[in-house]
Amino acid sequence: MKRNKRKVAISLLLSVCMSLVFFSVVFAQEYEALKGLKSAKAIFDVRIGSPKAAALHLQLIQQAYKDLGARKLKPGFAVVFIGPSVKLISKNREGFSAEDQKKLDEIAGTISQMSKAGIKLEICLIAARVLGVDPASILPEIKKVQNGYISVIGYQAHGYSLVPVY
Repeated sequence: MKRNKRKVAISLLLSVCMSLVFFSVVFAQEYEALKGLKSAKAIFDVRIGSPKAAALHLQLIQQAYKDLGARKLKPGFAVVFIGPSVKLISKNREGFSAEDQKKLDEIAGTISQMSKAGIKLEICLIAARVLGVDPASILPEIKKVQNGYISVIGYQAHGYSLVPVY
């Protein structure tokens, strides 16, 4: 009986090791565009007004940050909320359905995690003002900037790649 358990354990261990080797080779070859890079910087221009779509996109941004780090690349990410997305990062939930409010909670949680990971987060105060969002209601992890376009321009001037999230 002990011999069978040992064989099963060794077989399982070999399977895991072979899978890790296979996935590490696939993982390394998956992105030709990353060859030779030591870091990757991106500015995400987020303008999505749908809580469901925004929650998904923010999770994808967060996952990309983690994936780059797992590839031994130093990621530098910034997210600027412009346009309709500014309503999604406010503590004011008026006008949102119960289902949307659940997504807003998800967004707040993702933003908190992103901030802790070192992802820079900014909101355009011009968009907030135009859309009636009180700057005092903005989630605390998000830095307030007067003009989101200027932030996007500045990040690009510092070598960040623009990723539109509309």
